[in-house]
Amino acid sequence: MATTTTKKTTSPAPRTPASAPRNTAPLFGKENYRWMLIGIVIIALGLLLMGGGKSKDPNVFNPKEVYSFTRITLAPILILGGFALEIFAIFRKDKKSA
Repeated sequence: MATTTTKKTTSPAPRTPASAPRNTAPLFGKENYRWMLIGIVIIALGLLLMGGGKSKDPNVFNPKEVYSFTRITLAPILILGGFALEIFAIFRKDKKSA
């Protein structure tokens, strides 16, 4: 016994002409980019503080240099604060469009 299959054909969606103007607004405004840049600078500052400088003598381990307040506490707080600022910058709406 042979079965027959029927194919459904769908008509393609109507296309708009290439010359038709598109209503595309920019995703982010000037203020959003300014806040994003500030967040990136804060993250970079935190990474630089976490890296610190080089040791005076590489053969001697100095725990005060490695486990300092700047590297262990301040730098991670700056990095997390920078990421929070980035999230704020992404979700912030312009006052003009509100």
